[in-house]
Amino acid sequence: MAGPRFGSDPALKTVGLLGGSFNPAHGGHRRISLFALDALGLDQVWWLVSPGNPLKPRAGMAPLSVRLASAMDRARGTRIVPTAIERELGTVYTVDTLRALIRRYPKVRFVWLMGSDNLAQMHLWKDWRSIARTMPIAVIARPGYDGRAAASPAAAWLGRYRRSAASLKHRAGWSAPALIQLRFDPDPRSATAIRRADPDWASRFAGRVRRDPLTHHPVDPDIA
Repeated sequence: MAGPRFGSDPALKTVGLLGGSFNPAHGGHRRISLFALDALGLDQVWWLVSPGNPLKPRAGMAPLSVRLASAMDRARGTRIVPTAIERELGTVYTVDTLRALIRRYPKVRFVWLMGSDNLAQMHLWKDWRSIARTMPIAVIARPGYDGRAAASPAAAWLGRYRRSAASLKHRAGWSAPALIQLRFDPDPRSATAIRRADPDWASRFAGRVRRDPLTHHPVDPDIA
């Protein structure tokens, strides 16, 4: 029997959103998500497995169902919830996805999670200042990107809105813009390196795609 509708738990109050291709999902994604759950006092982290990233080439991109299956495998046994909800919402750009999620889940407080590599290029995103005004942003250190991130236009604009992680543990701290920098032992893993080392990863997950993987009913009780 299918579980409750994705995101419908009335006890769900605070959620971190981590967007990406997850091509494939890997231990680095899991590790930073678990760290953010604890550091920010979140109920869940949702992995937004993107149907297609406008800033990434399509070549070498596994099908959405396969990438979602790899994310579900990595998230097992945690409060990380992989979803392909952007397919249902019909959104392509982050700013549109975040606005749609706020409309759909008005009682949930969201924080956008991203690595410092994404902060370095955030000024290239559609309406990036609107993203910053939509919800707090928590930036997680990534090896080799911190210098570029600190020098980026987005970091310069967001710099005046710095806050501590502890601020999100109180409802009043969820106003935006807000920049929260999370420091911990960085994880060097990347999806690009994993694909180079294991070019056949997608074929293994293709056989493990759950029934109707693009619905948002919990597929695995450990992820529900």
